Amino acid sequence: MIVRSYHEAKDTERRVDSEGWHSVRLLLKDDGMGFSFHITTIHKGSELKMHYTNHVECVYCISGDGSIENLATGDIFEIRPGVMYALDQHDDHLLRANTEMITACIFNPPVTGREVHDENGAYPLAEKPASSVEP
Repeated sequence: MIVRSYHEAKDTERRVDSEGWHSVRLLLKDDGMGFSFHITTIHKGSELKMHYTNHVECVYCISGDGSIENLATGDIFEIRPGVMYALDQHDDHLLRANTEMITACIFNPPVTGREVHDENGAYPLAEKPASSVEP
C-alpha cells in the first residue's frame, strides 16, 4: 500500500515548477502502478500549448476555470470544477487558465518525476514504459 500526503510532498523533490504551472507528483513510474498521478496547478492567465505524443493523460478539474482547445479541430471546451478531459488520441491542445486551476492528472505511461515539456509540448518517454501492473 502506498500512502502519501500532498501537503508533505509539495515541499520535496516531488514538486516540479515550470512556466505557467507547477505539479506535485504523488505516484511515479518507480511506484509500479503503471500510471503516474499528479496534482497540478495551472497559473492564472497561462496559455500552455501541449502535445503529449508519448503519453495519454486524464485531467479532472478540482478548482478554477479555463478552457482547452483541440488544435486539430478548433473545438474549445470550458474547464471548471467537476469537468474531466482525456487526451486519448495524443491530442495537440492549448490549455488556458482564466483563474488559477487545480487539477488531478493521470499519465500513462507513468512519468519518472522531473519531466517538463519539451519544445513540442511533450514529456520525454522513459526508457522502458510500464505496460501493465505486475503483482
